[in-house]
Amino acid sequence: MTEIFDNIRKLYRFNTPCEALVDLIEFFSESSLDAMDRFIGASPFTVTLFPSYTPTIWLNLGTSYQLKNGDAWHTVDERTDILLLRNKIVERRNLPTDNIFTVKFNPGGFETIFGISQTTIGSEVIPVEDIIPASFIKKLKRLGCFEDRKVMFENFFLEKLEKNNKREGFYLQCIKETVQAFTGAGLESATSELARKLYISEKTLYRCFTKVVGTSPKNFQAITRARIALTSYVANPVVFSPYDHGYYDMSHFYKSVVKFTGQKLSQYRFTSQQR
Repeated sequence: MTEIFDNIRKLYRFNTPCEALVDLIEFFSESSLDAMDRFIGASPFTVTLFPSYTPTIWLNLGTSYQLKNGDAWHTVDERTDILLLRNKIVERRNLPTDNIFTVKFNPGGFETIFGISQTTIGSEVIPVEDIIPASFIKKLKRLGCFEDRKVMFENFFLEKLEKNNKREGFYLQCIKETVQAFTGAGLESATSELARKLYISEKTLYRCFTKVVGTSPKNFQAITRARIALTSYVANPVVFSPYDHGYYDMSHFYKSVVKFTGQKLSQYRFTSQQR
């Protein structure tokens, strides 16, 4: 199953964070064993996710799986929990017994909570125990349901925020507003225009954004635009217009998709038209 082209979300249960964490965390999720049985059955399956620069924690509640992060393969056994930045294409090869609890952070959210820049994650696959006590993880895994695990994690994050007395600094607020601009009405805005709206220099915006997110505003904007445009194309390729997303023409859009997904759009057309 491939993100955007397939409805990956149907395999998982989702829950949004509490109000105090909504700017920092995009969502909590957990595999739905009923959905796995209904949609996957007894066959192994693969999930492919495209770059997003959103730090993501995967707690393994099930069996082992194979993970490809960029070009590097990793074996994640049933006792291993990981953190990754998702700055490259990620492929996870699972068995039907897949059961993963996910915490997906917004850009800058991980640093606000832990006081650790997400750029330090880079292209590595980090053991979660490097940042969260093993005793906490073991206790969380023993809980009986998704909702209880979500609440326990929320309380942990809120305690971290209070303990660190971490206030959202100027540059983190800058990241938040820039990301919102890229994903909203300001998608086509040039970096200079965004800097002007934030009352800072373009150089300051570039430096702050790159320091926090781990990539330049230009690259993040290109990834965001490709993600939004490709989602629109898959939903209805007949009425799709590249101009609505800031592309010069379809050729420009096709090249962007190749850079974003690593593959040509033509190989997905049959799938998208049959959905």
